Amino acid sequence: MKRCLDLAKNGLGQTYPNPMVGCVIVYQDRIIAEGWHQRAGKAHAEVNAIKQISDESLIKHSTLYVSLEPCSHFGKTPPCADLIIDKGFKKIVIGSIDPFAKVKGKGIQKLMARGCEVVLGVLEDECLDLNKRFITFHTHIRPYIILKWAESQDGFLSPFEFGKGQHQDPVWLTNTYSKQLVHQWRSQEQAILVGTHTVLMDNPALTTRLWKGKHPLRVVIDKDLKIPKTAKIFSDEAQTLVFTAHQKPNFKTVEFFQLDFDQPILPQLLNELHKRDIQSLIVEGGRATLQAFIDANLWDEARVFRSPKHLKSGTQAPFFKAHLTQTKQIVKDELKFFKPIN
Repeated sequence: MKRCLDLAKNGLGQTYPNPMVGCVIVYQDRIIAEGWHQRAGKAHAEVNAIKQISDESLIKHSTLYVSLEPCSHFGKTPPCADLIIDKGFKKIVIGSIDPFAKVKGKGIQKLMARGCEVVLGVLEDECLDLNKRFITFHTHIRPYIILKWAESQDGFLSPFEFGKGQHQDPVWLTNTYSKQLVHQWRSQEQAILVGTHTVLMDNPALTTRLWKGKHPLRVVIDKDLKIPKTAKIFSDEAQTLVFTAHQKPNFKTVEFFQLDFDQPILPQLLNELHKRDIQSLIVEGGRATLQAFIDANLWDEARVFRSPKHLKSGTQAPFFKAHLTQTKQIVKDELKFFKPIN
């Protein structure tokens, strides 16, 4: 199962809206085939693994390991549970149940009804964590939300006070390697969000220009349409979705969507992203936007860079209570991962 997980991770950022899945086929304690789901609409992990078997007479004596319950419905591809049964597998080891309503135990039931031995829950926590985006999307009816920011050693996001002044050249707190890692993260998630103030002050592009990969959907909250057309966030290299209080016609790669700002906007915003099949969202700030997600308890993890630099004053980093789950050192930058306290 550990090998299934390692294989599945190859699909990170490529399989949306499908989950990441890895599959291994074992004959007499030896792996004879393996595969993973590489892209939505393409063959599933089980199909890719079964294709690797050169001698199908071995199948009835082999065990199929898969990190997520085999699908039981017709989507863009036929049901994997049917293929497993038709090929003659007698034992299937499954990491976790698929939470998707069209599957959710039905694949397991189908296998057992045809006399297959099914072992469930092997490395279950790891298998669930692998597909935390997919699971959050289907169980909480919203994207998986990652908060990300960089702060100085003394706890400031920037040397400028929030809400004061116009565009300033950004003060980079982190090193080149940390910046490149952030662009890698962008390629792995479906959307990235900032507020009006961040765009006006920093003029970010929010692309993956430092990493080879697909640009995320750029999402910006701009209640009063203050952001000029010349902003980098409106460039043609990626799609942009603007949440605003006003009606405005779309142009080029930019779409405007009207929210009711007299009501809490984050539930409205996340509901619309869910309707668009957006399973994951990075929130990059600034402080007011980050704090809004924290205060509404609408986040699933935070990734915080702590720079060795001192700013002494400016915009303070968001305040939150959380569990520290991991710490990494990136040259002189410290990267900390947090989870909410439930």
